[in-house]
Amino acid sequence: MFDSSAVLTVFWVYLAGVVVPGPNFVAVVHKAVAATRAEALALVVGIVTVNLLWSGCAITGLGLVFAAFPWAVLVVKIMGAAYLMWFGVRLIIKAGKHPALRPCEGPTGSVRKSFFQGVVTNIGNPKSIAFYAAVFSAAAPAQPSVSTFVSMLAVVVVVSLTWYGLVAVALSQPTISSAYQKARKVIDRLCGGLILGLGVRQLT
Repeated sequence: MFDSSAVLTVFWVYLAGVVVPGPNFVAVVHKAVAATRAEALALVVGIVTVNLLWSGCAITGLGLVFAAFPWAVLVVKIMGAAYLMWFGVRLIIKAGKHPALRPCEGPTGSVRKSFFQGVVTNIGNPKSIAFYAAVFSAAAPAQPSVSTFVSMLAVVVVVSLTWYGLVAVALSQPTISSAYQKARKVIDRLCGGLILGLGVRQLT
């Protein structure tokens, strides 16, 4: 039986959670202004893919698994924080050193690399894990029907794809790109500092 109230609860809770700036948001913003639109959207698809994975696991009982094996959360947290700190330091060190390309479509390799960057950024984000495990497992019925389960996953895909996609498209506009080129070093260091700080915060 379709549980519309559960799906609506997931929608509002997820909408509130996804718009809060975090590692995913910073990564999308930087990719949008520093690379091509195709690369920015590929990164978004990578993030949404992991969102789909975490939400599916949460609805089917990931919260219980993490509660039984807290060390698993700690391992993922440390690995994710390490990646964020590495990514932040890399941005700071290489700030402004390489000119950004602005063709309509980036090379296939760059698009693929951006997709995996989105996957790694999101899969190592303890905020995502905790959010899905705590909130989604609580909002979802004990035994959701197939239609309810699919609808919840659809909510995750549509909301996250719409939000991050709009950010990527808006910030990849030529005028914004030109402004970025003028202050590339400062922006790279700012984004790098934010990501590094998020990584350190996750460790502590």
